[in-house]
Amino acid sequence: MRQLPVIAVVGPTAAGKSDLAVDLALRLGGEIVNTDSMQLYRGMDIGTAKLPMAERRGVPHHLLDIWDVTRTASVAEYQALVRPLIDDLRARDVVPILVGGSGLYVRAALDDLEFPGTDPEIRARLEAELERTGPATLYERLRECDPRAAESILPGNGRRIVRALEVVEFSGRPFSATMPSYDAVYDSVQIGVEVPREVLDGRVASRVERMWEAGLVDEVRELATRGLAGGRTASRALGYAQVLRFLDGEWTERQAMEETVRATRRFVRRQESWFRRDPRVVWLPQTAPDLLDQALASVRR
Repeated sequence: MRQLPVIAVVGPTAAGKSDLAVDLALRLGGEIVNTDSMQLYRGMDIGTAKLPMAERRGVPHHLLDIWDVTRTASVAEYQALVRPLIDDLRARDVVPILVGGSGLYVRAALDDLEFPGTDPEIRARLEAELERTGPATLYERLRECDPRAAESILPGNGRRIVRALEVVEFSGRPFSATMPSYDAVYDSVQIGVEVPREVLDGRVASRVERMWEAGLVDEVRELATRGLAGGRTASRALGYAQVLRFLDGEWTERQAMEETVRATRRFVRRQESWFRRDPRVVWLPQTAPDLLDQALASVRR
C-alpha cells in the first residue's frame, strides 16, 4: 500500500490549525511535528497558544519546549532536528503531521533548502547599525546589492534585512540565491486553513483577551527572571515583547494588550501573504462542517 504523504497544516494565527492537525493524527495514525518557531521555547506556553495536554488527546507532539528563551532561533538548526524526526516517523509508518504558522520553518522541513553559514562579527556590526539607524538605510543597501531579495522582504523587517546583508557579505553570493524554492524533498500535502479576514481579526482580539485572562503577564514576568529580555528571538515574540514593555513601565497594561492585538493582526496578514504564494497549498474553509473529511480527501488524493 502506498505510504501516506507528509502532511502540513498551515495558515495564519488563530485559524484553528492545531485542532485540525490533531483530528488528522487521530484518523491517520499520525504524530504532530511543531513548525511554530516560538513554540520551540520552554515556558512560552500561553502567548504561543501551545495546546494543553488534554487537548492533544493522546497524540504525541514533537519539537516543543526544546530551547531556552535566551537562545537565538535558527531555522538551520531546526531543519537539522526536523528532518531525522520525519524520516524516523515515516520509517515506522507513522504519518508526520506538521502544524504551525512559521512559513520558513515549514519550508525548511519539507523543501530543498540549504542555509548559508553565519558570521557573528558581521551580524553584530549590522545589528548595531540597525539599532542605531533603523531598517531604512540597511534596506536601501540591500536593494542595491540584491534587488530580488529586497522585493521579498518587508522594508521594516530589520532582522530579515540584517540576515540578507550578512549572507551577501559573508558568502559573496546574493541572499536571493538561498531563498526558498518549491522543490519538495518529501511526498507532501499542505492544507491551508482559511478564515475570512474580518472573522480572523475578531478571533485575534478574543485570543489575546483569553491569553491575558490565562496569566500571560505572570508568564512573561517569570520568563524575565530566566533571561527573556536578553533573548534575541524570544523577547520579540508577539505578546511577550509587548508585556515586557509594560513590565518596564513604558506602557500601561491596556496599551500592551492593544498593541498585541494590532501586532498580531499585522503578522496574520504577513502569514497569509506567505502561504498564499505557495501554489501547492490546498485551502479549506475552517467553518466547513466536513472540514476533516475534506482534509482527508486532499491527503488521499
